[in-house]
Amino acid sequence: MAQFEVADIVRALHGVRDEWRAAQKRSREPGGREFPSRDALARTIEGLKGVLFPMRLGPPDLRVESEDYYVAHELDTALHALLQQARLELNYAHRHAPLAAEQIDRRAHDAVNAFAASLPATRRLLDSDVLAAFHGDPAAGSVDEVLLCYPGVLSIIHHRLAHTLYGLGLPLLARIIAELAHAQTGIDLHPGASIGAGFFIDHGTGVVIGETAVIGQRVRIYQAVTLGAKRFPTDGDGKLSKGLPRHPLVEDDVVIYAGATILGRVTIGAGAVIGGNVWITDDVPRGASVTQASLQNAPLPR
Repeated sequence: MAQFEVADIVRALHGVRDEWRAAQKRSREPGGREFPSRDALARTIEGLKGVLFPMRLGPPDLRVESEDYYVAHELDTALHALLQQARLELNYAHRHAPLAAEQIDRRAHDAVNAFAASLPATRRLLDSDVLAAFHGDPAAGSVDEVLLCYPGVLSIIHHRLAHTLYGLGLPLLARIIAELAHAQTGIDLHPGASIGAGFFIDHGTGVVIGETAVIGQRVRIYQAVTLGAKRFPTDGDGKLSKGLPRHPLVEDDVVIYAGATILGRVTIGAGAVIGGNVWITDDVPRGASVTQASLQNAPLPR
């Protein structure tokens, strides 16, 4: 059996970790994990998907007569796991000015309680998204096919859950949940983005929607669409300013076709249709149709 001399590598890795922790002002006190766990959150989100759609995303042997029992058990398990991750995030967020354990516990419990209370409304929103996908894609054979198979629906399930946590002051948990879907689907939805009911991403690969984007109701987006920032303001020290509104506002009933790039805090008016592979950095009026040809031949009306 082959043997490797690992002692020197272990010592060297220890040194590199110490350098990083010192540069990041991390605690060197003995203790457990400082950060939320991606693996733990993946298990929790799988459980929550089963809670929301038990007969389709729950266990394969679940029977209708056991549905409520399963939902109660799985929800309790998921919420306790989420509470543990919320405590980790809050401790991490306050690592330079630690809060008392009682304060951390209260904040974490309040956030998870509010998250749990939001789940029925989240399910209703997701029902509208599933219906939008079914009615918006002629290839969709059923709403069940949409829920089980469509990457855009998977990404919006994660987004709806992550966006709630983001609004409850748990942005790191929210970002991890969003990135789990990003890794599976190639769709990058920042959990800060506000997305209205009846949202449908068709095909999906390469879609990017930034943190401060606001999307209205019944919006349909195709693959490789970007709703991004045009520029990144800096502060007096030359560091990027965080949290400023910098992404598009998309009003109700807009369709954005594949490869379109929309940058900056511009407004895409209600009912507008944005053609494929266009580049937009100005407002688009309500009901307008923007194509490559229209952009080449005339400036957008103001």
